[in-house]
Amino acid sequence: MEAFAIARVQLSFASIIATPTGAERFATAFYNALWSESTGIRSLFPAGMESMRQRFATAVGWVVARLHEPGTVEKFLGQLARDHRKYGVEPLHYRVAGNALLAAVRECTPLILWTAALERTWAEVVDGVVETMATAAATDDLPASWGATVVGHERVLPDLAIIRLEADSPIPYYAGQYMSVQIPQRPHMWRYLSAAIPPNPYGQIEFHVRRVSTGWVSPALVGETAVGDRWTIGPPLGGLHVDRESGRDVLMIASGTGLAPMRAQIMEMAMRGDNPRVHLFYGGKYPCDLYDLETLWQIATTNPWLTIVPVLEEKENPWWHPVPVKETPTGLNRPMYGKLGKVAGQFGTWADRQIQIAGSPSMIRTTLYALSAAGTPRQNISFDPL
Repeated sequence: MEAFAIARVQLSFASIIATPTGAERFATAFYNALWSESTGIRSLFPAGMESMRQRFATAVGWVVARLHEPGTVEKFLGQLARDHRKYGVEPLHYRVAGNALLAAVRECTPLILWTAALERTWAEVVDGVVETMATAAATDDLPASWGATVVGHERVLPDLAIIRLEADSPIPYYAGQYMSVQIPQRPHMWRYLSAAIPPNPYGQIEFHVRRVSTGWVSPALVGETAVGDRWTIGPPLGGLHVDRESGRDVLMIASGTGLAPMRAQIMEMAMRGDNPRVHLFYGGKYPCDLYDLETLWQIATTNPWLTIVPVLEEKENPWWHPVPVKETPTGLNRPMYGKLGKVAGQFGTWADRQIQIAGSPSMIRTTLYALSAAGTPRQNISFDPL
């Protein structure tokens, strides 16, 4: 697709999400059109659609922003198609979804911008999305999901748990990826979690979960999960990885349980003899939020390529988190204080690094802004959209 056509699509989508409620309105229009096109599709999805609407708008925005990177978009859409197999979505459903997507774009784009030329361009984009996803779903020979048994549940903070499972058969993910999970306490609801350890032939996997007070699934994950529970795990997703062929060192920036995909990659790198240098800025509001700092320090003591930089906003835990804080081992960095992205940006442009960010959407946004303001090229930075 020509650069001018890509810019036209990007401008129209920017107009759709320009208002605070724009993304929600767009996603709602899509699902309304989808249900009206085929009543049978509605039964494939959960009753509560709020998080799914949010993810849909985010995913479309991510694709639109990267239309100039067809290889990256194709990989992402292929993963999404394989993930949707767990709902029972079939290749033929993607044409129906494509019609609904075009209808939602038409409905939500300001009338002054909607022209016949723009509709033809959007139709070309939608056709590409439909073809890519339908092909990926039709040609995937992996299971739609895996069964797994909970073998460990450790409550490391009142609102944070480390959960370990053994899958019935090894899940073919790589360090840095995430996957969707469904638990018996919340049937038909899925939550995306990043693997905190690299893959292994025994099917062992570990997730770090923080309770979201307004969430449906995370409170059950943290407070109700028990050893012996049976989970369903969807296909691996995401593109965070260290490019060992690039010759560039690595900057990782993680907050809270966003540490998980970085941790898995670092553990995998520790099994190798030769690695690029890695700087990990690990941040939280309070000292207790750096719940796995000791593990990182232990890895760093025997791997000189790894530097850990703890970043805190507050020096002491609040009264409701009376967690003892261990002293920093001699020779390793003591915490820095401030907003995570701003602290990382103080060290310069990081223009020579491959950069990964993981954390809450607001943390990712503010960190992207801080790095860009310091002169970091945007194309150097990777993060997963979902």
